[in-house]
Amino acid sequence: MKRTLLFLITVVALVATGALLTLEASDAERAQFYHHGVEGTLYRDVLGGLPDTINSLFYGSGKCSGCHGVDPNHLASKAGQTFPMVPMPDAWDVNVVDDWRSSIMANSTKDPFWRAKVRHEVLTNPSHAAGLEDKCTSCHAPVGHFAAHHDGAEYYSLLEAITDSLALDGVNCAVCHQQDADGIGTRFSGDMTFVEDTIYGPYGGGKDEYPVQYQPMQSFIGFFPMFGQHMTQSESCAACHSLITNSVTLEGEYTGETVIEQATYHEWLNSIYSTGPAQQECQGCHMPQINDPVGIAGGYAWLQPRSPFSLHYFVGANTHMLRMLRNNVDSLDLTATEAQFDSTIDRTLAMLQEQSLDLNASLILDAGLPRVEVNLINKAGHKFPSGYPARRAWVELKVNGDNGNLLFHSGAWNAETGHILGQENTDWEPHHDVISDDADVVIYELVLGDVNGDVTTVLERAHAHLKDNRLTPQGFSTSHAVYDTTAIVGAANADPNFNLSSEGTEGTGGDRIQFLLPTGWEENQNLSVECNVWYQSLPPKWVAPTLAIQGDSLIDGFRDLYAEFAPVPERIATVNFTQTVDAIVPVASLSINAWPNPTLDGVVLVEADQSTPLGQYVLYDATGREIERGNCPQSRLRLALPTSGRYILRTEKAGAIPLIRQ
Repeated sequence: MKRTLLFLITVVALVATGALLTLEASDAERAQFYHHGVEGTLYRDVLGGLPDTINSLFYGSGKCSGCHGVDPNHLASKAGQTFPMVPMPDAWDVNVVDDWRSSIMANSTKDPFWRAKVRHEVLTNPSHAAGLEDKCTSCHAPVGHFAAHHDGAEYYSLLEAITDSLALDGVNCAVCHQQDADGIGTRFSGDMTFVEDTIYGPYGGGKDEYPVQYQPMQSFIGFFPMFGQHMTQSESCAACHSLITNSVTLEGEYTGETVIEQATYHEWLNSIYSTGPAQQECQGCHMPQINDPVGIAGGYAWLQPRSPFSLHYFVGANTHMLRMLRNNVDSLDLTATEAQFDSTIDRTLAMLQEQSLDLNASLILDAGLPRVEVNLINKAGHKFPSGYPARRAWVELKVNGDNGNLLFHSGAWNAETGHILGQENTDWEPHHDVISDDADVVIYELVLGDVNGDVTTVLERAHAHLKDNRLTPQGFSTSHAVYDTTAIVGAANADPNFNLSSEGTEGTGGDRIQFLLPTGWEENQNLSVECNVWYQSLPPKWVAPTLAIQGDSLIDGFRDLYAEFAPVPERIATVNFTQTVDAIVPVASLSINAWPNPTLDGVVLVEADQSTPLGQYVLYDATGREIERGNCPQSRLRLALPTSGRYILRTEKAGAIPLIRQ
């Protein structure tokens, strides 16, 4: 007991003075000390709850915090530090441990949705449990997973992960900084290799650069710090951010086929950001750099500050999960404070709202008929949305008249449940280039299908992509070498402006949507137009199959948390304007009919009742391309639809009507 208390007092004293922490206790003693008793609680408080133990490959982040966390002497991790270093108590603290600890990366093993989803997959195919859990822990619990395999284990389980203090460290410092450069960027789906006693960093590679000072790290943890070019390259993200899964039938039999579950790294490769003048690595956005010099290790005033310095924010887009974590710090045994989660949430919102999309909208009268044209440009270095296939974004368009009366509303959603109205009971919404009915919604998403072509949220049952109209990054090309893993799927392929310029050139990263508004309003109206783009990381319809499973503790636990946090989407872009419209052609109170509809040979006879002339008309195909335009002074119009597909006919006197050629 005396030795234990003396050890604790020594640790506290050394942290308080910023001196080098040289712990004499063995790994086994430290592990026991960490896990048990009052002393263990005090010890965790010293390290901010971070594990300080070691396994056969990795140290816990608590060990890293000794030099790379808060420096009580105010020398290290202060932006704008000089050489030699001086105390800067009021300077911006950019220590990597505190910025990292409230990220999704740091909490990847404690993520309650991830745990519940792994259980969903295992309960669907119990005979595959060992392989499924081993694959899932490779990226979500890598500290435990790869050490277990290093020690000769064939599989590493979810139970092992959630009862292993080091695995609960998530994607910690060592997972990135010990990753082997050999073969990096060519291995995916959680396939990584690590060095045992080396820590790679971004400094010391140039001949005129301040050399790597290896003595502190060697004396503290016995690891050798080295320059690693791959630390600043997107390839270091590839292994976990491109995932290919093996497909099974509904009976759980392997089909021999694979399906892309996510391919963020490959999407980046197929963009202007991977090469050329616009090149930007993943770290450039998700770990933004500052040019202010920063001392990167505490306790060594003689070290020269480094510049540029990458902020360890690891910002993504999942504000829903971050809020869930923030409000359950104690129950989920998290190491970040609510204030630290608030900072990460703010950074995430800033990325979503400032670095994701450009949006504009305009009201146009076409032959006296109103439409709103909406244009979007993807500013991200990958598809938007990207990553886990639950994620989606959609366009909401709302048009009000003079008195605030609602004239048109596509993309409305329920604030209590997070559902898009009208989408609760549908399998999936096809891609739209033209919206003529406000029950239709433009939703950018990846939809997975099973062997029968039905929608599935069971990742192992995914056999094909039924739809992928997520906005492509700028520079995206269907002829790129990795297009097979990043393909556009579904009706977006026939959209004449999806990732295409007006000349038909690929790579815009954009989309244009035409919203055909109803007519019949009074003239000289002030129309108020509001266009929003919403992002949702855990849609209720996607999560529902997991929540439907009863009696599993991890799923039940997530269900309770999910019930507390309605999956309210984030508004990431908005346009509002009011425009006076004084030339709308009113539509007579008559009906319009088409026969035969559908048509087999393409010939359709369109007729208005009361023998009213149809007037000016425009025929569009399903992608919004204009097929025919004219003026019909009669009440009848004969059309010849050129090919099979869906069409929309807009007439001056009788509004719009859908047509189909089979």
